[in-house]
Amino acid sequence: MPATETFRIPRHRRHVPTARHHVLKALADWGVSGELVDCVVLLANELVTNAVTHCRVTHAQVKVTLTLEGRDLLLEVSDPDRDRLPLPHHSTPDEEGGRGLALVEALADEWGHRQDPFTKCVWARFRLPGSEGDDVPPGA
Repeated sequence: MPATETFRIPRHRRHVPTARHHVLKALADWGVSGELVDCVVLLANELVTNAVTHCRVTHAQVKVTLTLEGRDLLLEVSDPDRDRLPLPHHSTPDEEGGRGLALVEALADEWGHRQDPFTKCVWARFRLPGSEGDDVPPGA
């Protein structure tokens, strides 16, 4: 049975650190450690920041769900602006932002988004170290 941690934060930038704190605590409680923690927390920060920045629903809340099932860790960030889907942006070196989804693509094993009946969800999946196939060289 998977372990799940779900929490909500108000749609405001000042609550992004709260989301990071909840993610760190859940990972620590599950015994997840090392470089993976840094990646998950960074991507949670990026996805929550995107949600609070781009959601246009007044008084919205952002929902964050972490699910640990076997050797997979799933991070999901949902908001009620279901029709504003994430679009990767190719930032120039001079731009301050716009690299969040590029980080998600680079650090997660898989990522994507879906439209639920009343929300959209952007998700990232991570394979925990020691998962089957981790020690198999490419092309073997």
